[in-house]
Amino acid sequence: MNVQTKTTKIVLAGLMAALTCIATMLIRIPTIKGYIHIGDCMVIASGILLGPFVGALAAGIGSMLADLLGGYYVFSIATFVIKFSAAFAAGVVFQSASRVLRKYTIPLTALSGLASGIIVVAGYFIFEIFYGGMAYAVTEILPNCIQGLAGVVLSAALVPILLQIPVIRNSRLSLTRKEKNA
Repeated sequence: MNVQTKTTKIVLAGLMAALTCIATMLIRIPTIKGYIHIGDCMVIASGILLGPFVGALAAGIGSMLADLLGGYYVFSIATFVIKFSAAFAAGVVFQSASRVLRKYTIPLTALSGLASGIIVVAGYFIFEIFYGGMAYAVTEILPNCIQGLAGVVLSAALVPILLQIPVIRNSRLSLTRKEKNA
């Protein structure tokens, strides 16, 4: 990987982290102790566009920053771990399935988003048991599922649009070439 490709990947990771933070903070629908947001679409997109590890870092950092800036300090570490894991899963599912299909498809994005959403719902359920008890954790399952579903739908609409941007498309192509050579 040359210097220009590394720099581009770092810049795109920073951009995706910022967009994840903004999308998470932009629209908030309050729940019992948290909120529903559209940031999960950027978590899924980060894993797909940047690959599992870099995408996971961007998603985790951006989501954690949204919690810190929004006053949800208690959730910040759990959010980093959960969103990191969710983006990582989306990236792995996307890469694995795209090796078989050899082309981008919207259902592939939805499948990646489903893997991501399952991790988000399960991750927050486990965290919320320790944070607020079983009753609280159970009441947050539905809002987390709604948020995950919104993330899947929005990412399926957003990823094809982002792939039209030459810098993102070319970066994705260079990642694909690198994977084939490995």
